[in-house]
Amino acid sequence: MRTLLITGPGGSGRTTTAAATALTAAREGARTLLLGTDRTDTLGPVLGTGATPRLTVRRVDPDTDFRTDLAALQDRAASALDLLGASRLEPEETSPLPGAEELAVLRALRDATLSEDTYDLVVVDLPPTPRALSLLALPEELRRYLRLLLPPERQAARALRPVLGRLAGVPMPAEWLYGTAARLDLQLAAVEAVLADRDTVVRLVAEPGPAGADAVRTAALGLALRGLRTDALIATRVLPESEAAGWLAGPVAQQRKTLEEWRESYDVRPVAHLGRDPRGTDDLAALAVPGVTTRPATVDWPVTDHLADDGVLVWHIPLPGARRDELDLIRRGDEIVVTAGPFRRIVPLPSALRRCTVAGAALREDELRIRFRPDPALWPRTH
Repeated sequence: MRTLLITGPGGSGRTTTAAATALTAAREGARTLLLGTDRTDTLGPVLGTGATPRLTVRRVDPDTDFRTDLAALQDRAASALDLLGASRLEPEETSPLPGAEELAVLRALRDATLSEDTYDLVVVDLPPTPRALSLLALPEELRRYLRLLLPPERQAARALRPVLGRLAGVPMPAEWLYGTAARLDLQLAAVEAVLADRDTVVRLVAEPGPAGADAVRTAALGLALRGLRTDALIATRVLPESEAAGWLAGPVAQQRKTLEEWRESYDVRPVAHLGRDPRGTDDLAALAVPGVTTRPATVDWPVTDHLADDGVLVWHIPLPGARRDELDLIRRGDEIVVTAGPFRRIVPLPSALRRCTVAGAALREDELRIRFRPDPALWPRTH
């Protein structure tokens, strides 16, 4: 099964592209699930009425998910709540907390890939790019926080808690805490596995022009830092060249220039401007948005050996669109903190580099190259 995550700046035609992509794939014979993540039903008006064979449409419901989670959490923590004399919250009287919507989207993505229903393709209409990038970073970040707050050595002491509970005469609330954390970690790990899968790709959507070009550069940088692959760039609302001599000559020339620049780095798929907002399956088909494309190359962060020549190992991190004045690196133990523009990621060092010290870094050909020199005190000796 393949997973296609679709995002782009707000107002770029992201939802329309997601619907058109899913429709094309279904008509080409793929059993397709279209997953909407907007609180309102934006996919309904775009798709119109009527069913399409092999196409299933679902929408994330963060309100219901939050209430279900709240009820389950209170049941698991019943002993601790009773011990504290706390009152139960009625799920029907609560509103989702900040972050509940993002967690609901991640759960829906995980469930779609593990569903008993067999799909060939899952198309996800993600939020606009800034929120989508934060959403895609969430599983890794939350798992890291869980490991810091509840490290394995503390979890190893869980076996003693029932004994301590009997001695104290009251139930120990830490047991449900660790159990809840373990379940959350497993769920987040499942989402991480989906994002890391070679059959998961991101499709960018943008309208060609200065604003679209800036948005694509930023999005590509954020995706690259997360190691996510891009299969295509859908250029929306492209004006016909026949208007190049008329009153639309300026916008046509501007779009042409942006498209030429994009083609140097992306598989660009132009989508014509229909002169109206697309509505219904006929309009979506007229856009001629591609369904499933060929698999893009995997994103690798290789370490190359230059010990014989320069005495260093070089870690290559692809960062297309990065600028030197927006880059920052910090070594912290066995991790390195990479800041690129508005994005930051804390990455564990490959095992060989943990025995080295950072000897410098350079940005060349859209690639961050970090040099590491072996630490004599830690590096294996050769005889």
